[in-house]
Amino acid sequence: MNIEDFREHCLAKAGTTEELPFDEDTLVFKVLGKMYALCSLSQYEKGISLKCDPEQALSLRERYPQVQPGYHMNKKHWNTILPEAGLPDQLLLQWIDSSYNLVLNKLPKYLKEQILPF
Repeated sequence: MNIEDFREHCLAKAGTTEELPFDEDTLVFKVLGKMYALCSLSQYEKGISLKCDPEQALSLRERYPQVQPGYHMNKKHWNTILPEAGLPDQLLLQWIDSSYNLVLNKLPKYLKEQILPF
């Protein structure tokens, strides 16, 4: 998956914003102010970081060599995935969705109501 497809998929999610909060190179995607995905603009091929359930994070690392502990992130809750290393795009899109949902589901109801119909 290339960076344009990654970016478009993230931005299609309700309540998502993109920011460069750390430096001019680290692109961060947030849902209602909470980070769920990030990557380097200049070195995208070195990985995108996604939030992940701790048990699932370990399982994915064991199953896929393209999935590594989160680079510069909490290794328990974040994975870094090599997006151009042969994984099916559909699988990567599923992991992006899971990251988004994990963060969204932990937000207070009043915040979720701002972007989701109930």
